[in-house]
Order: sequence, then C-alpha cells, then structure tokens
Amino acid sequence: MIQTSGVIICLGYIFGLLFTAVPWGGVWILVLGILGAILFRRRTSSQQLAQKAEKAGSKNKAVPNTWQTNPHPRIWLAAGLVGLLATLYFQWRVPQPGAKDISQFVPPGNSSNQEQLVIVRGEVASNPRLTRSQRGQFWLEATQIDEVKNEKGSAGVPKGVTGKLYVTVPILQATGLYPSQQIAVTGILYKPKAASNPGGFDFQKFLKQEGTFAGLIGRQINVLDQERKWGWWQIRERIVRSQVRWLGIPEGPLVSAMVLGSKAVDLPYDIRDLFVQAGLAHALAASGFQTSLILSVILQLTRGAKKGTQFTLGFLALIIFLSLTGFQPAVLRAVIMGFAALVGLLLKRKVKQLGSLLLAATLLLVFNPLWIWDLGFQLSFLATLGLIVTVPALVNRLVWLPPAIASLIAVPLAATLWTLPVQLSVFGVVPSYSLLLNVVSTPLISIISIGGIISALVGLIWTQAGSFLAAVLHYPTDWLIKLVEFFSKLPGNSVAVGSISIWQLLAIYALIILVWLVPWWQRRWWVANVIVIGLVFIPLWHSTNTLFRITVLESGTEPIIVVQERGTVTVINSGDEGTGRFTILPFLQQQGVNQINWAIATDFQGNESNAWLELLQRLPIKNFYEYSPNPENSIATQAIQQELQKHQGFYQPMAVGQAVKTGSIVAQLINAQLPILQLQILDQNWLLVGNVKSKEVQQLVKNGSLPRPQVLWCSPQSLKDLVIALQPQVAIASSVNFDPKVLSELNQSQTKLFFTGRDGAIQWTPDGQFEAFIEAAENKSSIL
Repeated sequence: MIQTSGVIICLGYIFGLLFTAVPWGGVWILVLGILGAILFRRRTSSQQLAQKAEKAGSKNKAVPNTWQTNPHPRIWLAAGLVGLLATLYFQWRVPQPGAKDISQFVPPGNSSNQEQLVIVRGEVASNPRLTRSQRGQFWLEATQIDEVKNEKGSAGVPKGVTGKLYVTVPILQATGLYPSQQIAVTGILYKPKAASNPGGFDFQKFLKQEGTFAGLIGRQINVLDQERKWGWWQIRERIVRSQVRWLGIPEGPLVSAMVLGSKAVDLPYDIRDLFVQAGLAHALAASGFQTSLILSVILQLTRGAKKGTQFTLGFLALIIFLSLTGFQPAVLRAVIMGFAALVGLLLKRKVKQLGSLLLAATLLLVFNPLWIWDLGFQLSFLATLGLIVTVPALVNRLVWLPPAIASLIAVPLAATLWTLPVQLSVFGVVPSYSLLLNVVSTPLISIISIGGIISALVGLIWTQAGSFLAAVLHYPTDWLIKLVEFFSKLPGNSVAVGSISIWQLLAIYALIILVWLVPWWQRRWWVANVIVIGLVFIPLWHSTNTLFRITVLESGTEPIIVVQERGTVTVINSGDEGTGRFTILPFLQQQGVNQINWAIATDFQGNESNAWLELLQRLPIKNFYEYSPNPENSIATQAIQQELQKHQGFYQPMAVGQAVKTGSIVAQLINAQLPILQLQILDQNWLLVGNVKSKEVQQLVKNGSLPRPQVLWCSPQSLKDLVIALQPQVAIASSVNFDPKVLSELNQSQTKLFFTGRDGAIQWTPDGQFEAFIEAAENKSSIL
C-alpha cells in the first residue's frame, strides 16, 4: 500500500513537470488527480459491498481483503496536487538573468558583429575544449566587466557583474588554462541566437539550460592568478594523459571517453560523430555500465569482508566516479541506483530495480526539474527502463539461443525500443545497422571499458604503468573504430524518416506500455509493431507524395532554397563551409529526405561550393548542375564529381542563360557577375539578386535585364533600390539589422518584407502565405 502510494506520488511529480509543455498544465494534472480519486473511490466502494456480500453468504470462508491494496482516493488527489506544485516549481527554477548578469551589458542589436571590445574578468569554470571551428572553448564565471579604452579616453568604468559566460578564443590562448584560474578576457560580447531553421541547433536554448545568457568571442587572455588550486580536473587530466601517452589519438581519448564519458574528455569530433551516426553514442557516455562494473569489482574484491565494509568501499568508489565524470544526469541516475543496490546489500533485502529507477528520477528532478527536457536525461532513463522491463521478456522469447547470445541481443534491442521514439522526435533519423552493430561491438566495448578502468586506476598511482596497460588496448580500440567505420559506410547506414510529431510520440509509447503491462497485447506484440511502423511511415509517405513547399533557409549572405515537390527535392546553392552540416542536412533530415534529386550551384559569394561536399558525403545527389564553373575552383569541382560518381550522379556544367528544368521549376542564371538567378516556380517568378549598386540597378531595369518578380531575394544593401524599381509582392533579405528610416519607407510600399536574420527560414506552399520560421515556432510553443 505504502509502495503503491509512493509510486503514484512520484509519477504525479514527474507528469507535473512533463505537463509544463501544456498551457495550464498544472491545472490539468490536478484535474486528472481528482478524476482518479473519484474513479477509485467508486471502485473501492463497490469492492467493499462485494466483500460484505461474500462474507454474508459464507461466514466460514476466508475472503481476501483485496480492496485494501488499491490506493486510497486521497493518494490520487495528493498526486494531482504534487503535479500542480511541480509545474510551479519548474517555472520558479527556470533560469533568468539577474540585474547584474553579464548578459545585461551586451550592446544593443543582439549581434556578435558589434565591435565594442570589453575586458571580462572572472574565474575559469571548466577545462578548455576544442570546438568544430578549431577554437578553444570554456565556461567563465564573470565578476567584472570593463570597456576597452579608446583614443578619447576611457569608454567606461569597471562594473561588478555576475553570471556565467560561454567563451571561445583562439586555441593557443586557451592552452594551459584550468578551472579556478583567475583571468581577464578581451573580446566582444554577444547574445546567443535561437534556431533560425527547422531542425537547426538552438544555441540560445542550450546556453539557457546551462544558466547562461551571453557569449564572448575572445581575442586575448591575460592570466591574473598562476596559483594552481586542487580539483578533480587534475585527476581527470592525469588519467587522460596516461592513456593518451602510448595509445595516441584518437585511440587514447576514445578509451578515456568510454571510462569518464565524452563530456569529461575532449574527444575528436570526427570520432564522436562517427559513433553517434552509427548508433553507438551510449558507448561514449559514462553511466550504468561503468557503475555496475565498478560495484562488481569492489564487491568481488571484498566478498570476504563485512557488509558494512563493502557498503563503505562501494559508496566511496561511486562518489569518486561521480566526481571524475562530472554531475551529469545519466551518471547521477546510475550512481543513485548503485547506492540503492548497496543499501539493499547492507540491509540484506532485494532492491526492486524499477522502484530504484523511479526514485532516482524523482530525486534528480527535485534537484533540477529542468532536466525533464534534457535529452541525455530522457534517453538514459528510457534505456534503463527498457533494460529492466523488456530484457527478461526478450530473453524468454530467445530461449532457443544460448543464454549469453540471447542476452547480447536482448539488451541493445530493449534499449533501442524504448529510446528510438524520442530519437525520431528529435533527429528524425534511424541508424539502420545500430542493433547489429551493438551486438557485434559489445565484447569490444566491454574489454575496452574494463581495461580502461584498470589502466585509469593504475595510472593514478604510477603514470607509466597506466600508460602500459592502456597500450594493451590498442588493437581492441582500433578494431572498434574500424568496425564502426565499416558499418557507417554501408549503403543506407542511416535512414531519414522525418521528425515525428508529439501525437505520434505519445501513441508509440502508449503501445509500448500496453505491451509491457497488458497480457492481451503481450500475446499480440507483433500487432503493436505493425501499428508503430504505420504511425511512423504512413504520415511520412502521405507528406512526401503530396507536399509542395519552398523553403528559403537562413544562411547568411547567400540564398539557399530547398524545394520539396511530391517526393522530389531540389536544392539551390549550398553556402560556405559548415552550412551543409549545420543548416541544410539537419533540415533535410527533419523532413525525411534521403536523397537530393536536383542540385543547382551558382556560387553567389565565391565560396567554392564547399558545402556541396559536406552534403555529398551524407546524401546522394542524382543531378548536379553548376553554372559557370570557375577554373580556379577545379579541385573542388573534381572532388564534387568524384563524390557524384560514387552514387552514379550526373554532373553538368551550365552556361549563363542556359535553363535548367527540375520538376515544376525552371532556373536560369541571367548574370554571373552580380549574380542574378531567375526561377519560374509554378505561376510565380522568383528573382535572386546578389549585391548590386544603385546605378547598376537602374541600368539593369532600363535595359530590361531584371524582369519584375513576384518574389525577390537580395542582399540588404540593394533592398531599397530593388523594391522601389521592381515592386515585388514579397521581398526577402538576409539582414537582421536594418536602417529604421529605410525600413519605414519600405513598409509604406505594397511589398511584404522578410529578413532571414530576424525571421529565420521563410516557407511557402501554393495554398498558403509566406511564413517565417521563428514566428511559427513561437506560435507553436505557445500552443504546446
């Protein structure tokens, strides 16, 4: 009775936090608690009457008092109240910048282009890491800000500030920094941007989860305090250095990441991405496997000792492991469950894993309710839940296999079943060979993890001995990397199915829970599988075969247009290096796109089409058209042709004025120097114009070189002249800041204006209006 009541109260708290995604979520959870109380009050009353009737009919027959096992209606009401309080507690814990927060001193405009240099003093809060752009990154607890002096004297006086900063500096400037060090960083403050494109990374949300509201692009660091204070980072650094010394890179950091977790180790991004894309991201996250391994070793070594000694040593080992890996949700969950197992050992009682998991979730969410929306937290608990409730059922169905092999298959399959819906909701991609790769790689991962922990312990005592033991892991680690590379290169290694909606996510988990709890569904699990597959692929099939949508992505100074036309995809321009990976690919994955049918390159900004190679390495392109290929870019062109040949793609150089027809689109480069690209899409005329001067606009209009379009894309410098001259229905510019006077003049015209820097991606469908992504996202979030 008490256990059931505790479970309901804990679930009420967790569901209360989940209901923060719904307007008036706390009220709804309270209403559900009241309905539960009414429902179970009637049920218990009817059971009481039935019991009395049975007693009256047979006084000598013992009747089991089953109704008392049902929770009292007051418990359901209490759970509803706890859920209501959870929503209020969540809102109270949402980080907000204080009056003296460093973000309050960011120059107006919310842009990193403001050239007001500042000097920020503070304490380093993390070890420097290498970013994808090859800069050093670390967190800084700010204490003082001072504007840099100019020729006229001081631009301001030092001010005391609070808050944490996301700092990036040249890699050499970050070398040698360590936590608790006092430094002064000269650079430019900026406020982070929210996601500007569908599927894009929300930098603003990421920093807010860390309690940070501003970033600093550093140029120079002055160290104010050379004194080295002791910290867990020193032990962590000693372990990593010991393992990297003879193993080298990337094997050394990989072994360290499998022991301490990738968040505690600066693992190269190519290895990190390789494991994530193959479906082995969990191998790089310190969590339950390492915790179980540590406890097993401690208990085996002390099996002849008293229970109190075993508890103390196990407790200390878990605390040390937690301190080394950092207070991450997945590690905290594993450590709390490890503590529960130790308590059970001390009290000589069997601990229920499901109860300890629920207790761990509740405790962590009381400590930090914002973790309810942390992806690592969600995946960690769902995977553990799958291991607890689904592995036994799978092993029973695989009884015809040897137990070791059955367990080897059941563990990754159960974890995948429970985590895949969330992954589809966030990423929209299925790693096709993930299950098989997990089964094949588990022995190697186990060997590397066990050997890594042993070498780490020895390395703390004797560095060279730890390096020697780590060197023994060279071949297993190398084999693991090659195995992951092999699977990642197989055809169809990842399939984009598109991001599933909230209702699809809830329906899939409802079916999974029914198969877990209801015997009728357990016997018909294959029916649930068919329904789940239908829930994912039928909406995708319908959308793919009926959707016609044009998306102008926010990508800086070059127009990137994606046209989805009933199952075919056309991409126009690719932007500079990095745009393919961080802008175009995430958008296409969210839309469930697995190939590009037509690609048109015009090289608006002379960036040598670097992003096309990024796209080709992940998605096949069937037809590639390049306008006026530059002989100076012959190396890039050859690389594109080689990648196209791998997927039997077609390459065609195009001359100025030559038209390209792709489905319902006719594209034609009118001028390669400015440049000017004309698109005929259904009955609309689109015009993409580069940076042209006012005199050039007048001359082009006079010569008739610029046809009047319904939709215009142009650079902000030429927006006013082009809108006045061409009078389009819609004009799209790439600026976030614009002269208010000019903007006021343009607003008096009939042209509807969009700025991708402010509005994000712009989308249009034939039966709808142009829609800004950021505005649509805000409306959606307000509804949810």
